[in-house]
This record gives sequence, structure tokens and C-alpha cells, in this order.
Amino acid sequence: MPKVSSVVVPYAAYLRVYEPLGAFPEPERSHWARYARRPDRPSYQDELRRSLADLLPTPPVAVPVHESGDAFVLEVDGVVCVCPWRTRLRGWQALDELAEELPAAVLDAVLPPVVRRQAAQDYERWLARNPDARPWIRTATWQVPLNWFVLVSDEERRYEKGTADVPPLLRYRTPMVQARRRVARALRTLKDSVEEGPLIDGLVDVGRWLEEFHPRSLVELDYGGLVHVLPAGELEGDHSAAEVADGIEALRRGDGAAAGETYVRLVERWRAVRDRRSAN
Repeated sequence: MPKVSSVVVPYAAYLRVYEPLGAFPEPERSHWARYARRPDRPSYQDELRRSLADLLPTPPVAVPVHESGDAFVLEVDGVVCVCPWRTRLRGWQALDELAEELPAAVLDAVLPPVVRRQAAQDYERWLARNPDARPWIRTATWQVPLNWFVLVSDEERRYEKGTADVPPLLRYRTPMVQARRRVARALRTLKDSVEEGPLIDGLVDVGRWLEEFHPRSLVELDYGGLVHVLPAGELEGDHSAAEVADGIEALRRGDGAAAGETYVRLVERWRAVRDRRSAN
């Protein structure tokens, strides 16, 4: 499949769920089985470039007219697992979040109100026909949400420095049952130790999302395009999942001071990453 551009698009990190083929009903299962045999499957950069290209026409295309037939594919121990892009659904959901992230004047310039209203009406009609729809991919820009790190462990971390031809990589991958177990454990500790807050709310939300998928799925946390904006030394030394686990363990022991220090360190690190979006 031809690429929209060869330019690297940074900024976005991803949380993905790969479900085994058997979790999909027909005829979708057969579609993904054929798709998995393709030698030329597109990458996450291709997906992001296509989304950005849709913003170039006048008026811009806020959400794709047709749902994507692409997916990410893994084969683990002989089992093919698929993570559908569902670009259209994710586009609608991202529109809801834009109003919180962008000033009104900027949002109106990028996506005029009439375009957003039409997209919202289309989503409402589509959702009435597909009330159980959920995305297989969550996206975060200029950060990895701290609650995502609860799902994985440092032992599942994979880091590659990259070469002149191959970009660096930093990602975690874990079985669904393990991810759910970690979420439940962390929530028990947090609710016993701290007041309600964004960390607990985010973890409850991601835990509910994970429950929507097949128990033999795989969960992947991928730094995605962030590897292109973070210096190699920062990437290599980034063990945020281990630090999140240490902080939760400190709470479990009743050591609130150590947990607080860990949390402040993590928040400051990721705030510094988010600040890069406004740097020249």
C-alpha cells in the first residue's frame, strides 16, 4: 500500500489490544485471516500520515468517510492476533477530546464548527446502529499516561536504539490476563491509600476498556512516534513502568513518602516531554 509521505510523524504513543482471530465473528474473521497473510501491511506511521493528510483539503475531513480495513498483526506461539485500526471510530472519539486540548480559536481554524457538527451528527447516527463499538487502540499525544504503565512490567520492556535506516523502538507487551490482574491489584492499593484523583479515574477507565476484549488477547504499550523526539539517552534510561510499580508497592507497604517522591518524579518527567510540543 503506498504511503502518503515518507516524513516521520512524531508525538503519538499507543495502547493497543491484539485479539486472536477466533474472537472475531464472520465474515470479519476471514477478512483478517487473509489480511494477516499480506506481505505489505502498513505501519502506525502510515496510519497517522493518512489522518493528517485528511486535514489538508478545504473543508478538512474531520473523520474518514469509510472505516479502515487495515490492522496491526502479531503471531505469537502460532496464534495470529489482530488489532484493527478502526480509524473512523477513533476519529470521532478524538473530536470529543479536542475541545479540551485546543483553544476555541485554534480549534475553529483547524476544524470549523460546521465540520465538527456534521461529524458529531454522523457519529450519533452510527453509534445508534453500533452501540457496543469500542476501539482496539488508544492514543496519547506528547505523553504516555501514567495509568498505562500499570498494565505492564519492566521485564516486558523492549528497547532498540535504532540505526540510520531503522528507527528506535520502545514498547511493552503483556498477556491480557496479566494486564487485568495488575489493574485490579493497583486499584485496590490506590483506593486504600489515596483520595480519588486522575490516576485512579484513568485506571478505572482503562480497566473497563480491557474487559471488552478476549481474555487471550495481548496488550501493547508502544512509545510510537515519541521515540523520534526523545533523545536516545532519555529513551534508554526510561523505566517508567518499573517506577510506577515501585510507587504502588511503596503505597502497599504504607510508605507514602517514597510513593509521593516517585509520583512527583514521574509527573515532572512527562511534563517535560509535553512541554516539547510548544518548543521551537
